[in-house]
Amino acid sequence: MPVTQEWDLSGKVALIAAGGRGFAPTLASALAEAGADVAVAGSDPALRRAAVQAVKAQGRKALDIPADLTRRYRVHAAVQKTVSTLGRLDVLVNDQQTEFGKPFADVQDTEWDRLFALNVNSLFYTCQEAGKQMLQQGKGRIINVISNLAERGLWNCAPYCATQAAALQLTKALALEWSRKGVRVNAIGTGFFNTKDVPLEEQQKELLVRYIPSRRKGTPEDLCAILVYLASDVSDFITGTCTYVDGGLMAHA
Repeated sequence: MPVTQEWDLSGKVALIAAGGRGFAPTLASALAEAGADVAVAGSDPALRRAAVQAVKAQGRKALDIPADLTRRYRVHAAVQKTVSTLGRLDVLVNDQQTEFGKPFADVQDTEWDRLFALNVNSLFYTCQEAGKQMLQQGKGRIINVISNLAERGLWNCAPYCATQAAALQLTKALALEWSRKGVRVNAIGTGFFNTKDVPLEEQQKELLVRYIPSRRKGTPEDLCAILVYLASDVSDFITGTCTYVDGGLMAHA
C-alpha cells in the first residue's frame, strides 16, 4: 500500500474529548482534512462549536456532544451517541488536560481532587468507554494529549505534574493490555504552547522562550501531523509511546 494511502482516514470516525488548552478545533480540522468524520464532546460550548465548524469546513460529518467528562455516565452516553450517529468509533483523542499552578503547601484538598477529576478521572472514563467499543470492533486508536511535565518537574506545579505522570503511565499500561486486541494507545507530549498567534519577535522577549531550543512556543498546528500519523494505519507498529512536540524541551531532561 502506498505510504500516502496509509495516512488516509477516510471512512473512520474520531471522538475528541475537548477541554483544557483549547486545541480541539485545530485537531478536529486535521482529522477531517485526512478524511475522518469527527464527534466533539466536552463542557465548553464555544470550544465544541468551533471544532464542529472546523470539521464541516473540511466537508466531513461533525457531531456536537455536550458532556461533563468528569462524569462516567456522560462519557458513556457520548461514546454511544458517536457510534449510533456516525456508525463506529476508530479514534479517541483526549485533549482535556487542565493546567494548574500553586505552591504545594497551599494546595487545598478540593483543588487537588478537582484537578485529578479533570485530568485523570476523565481520562479513565474516556479510555475505558471508548476502549470497550474498539475492543468489540477489533481495532482502534487512542491518543492522549498530555504535557511533558509527565516526565519533568516544574516549580509550583506538583499537582499538575502528578496528573500528567498518571496520564503517561495509563497510556503505557493500556498499550500493553490492549495491543494484541488491535487497539493502539499513544500519547503526544506538549511543551509551552500559544493558542493565539504571537509574533516570533514578541515570543523571544520572554525569558521562558530562551529555555526552548527552538526559540519559540508551540502552536496547535504543530500537533497536527503527529496526530494524523498516530490515528492512521501507517503507525500500526507503534503503541505505548509518547512523542514530544515541545521544541526540544525534553532534551534538557
